[in-house]
Amino acid sequence: MAHASHHPHVVVHSPGLDGSRRVTADDHNLGVASHLDDVVELLRLADLDRIEVEDEDIVEWQGGGPDDWPGLSEHHEQHEH
Repeated sequence: MAHASHHPHVVVHSPGLDGSRRVTADDHNLGVASHLDDVVELLRLADLDRIEVEDEDIVEWQGGGPDDWPGLSEHHEQHEH
């Protein structure tokens, strides 16, 4: 288990137009997340559940951090002029 200390380079990509974010580990596409819990689940399914998703030394958050899910949490509260 010498490779246990190696963590893949996990990237949560910038939000798309619908606010969802693609998640990759090294060059592998793990899926699309629309919430922090989805990121945790995608990592678990990829057998990477030892990773702390909010640790920015391991997970690269592009276009916003773990709390940035634009258009998803407040999309019902948009005010139209």
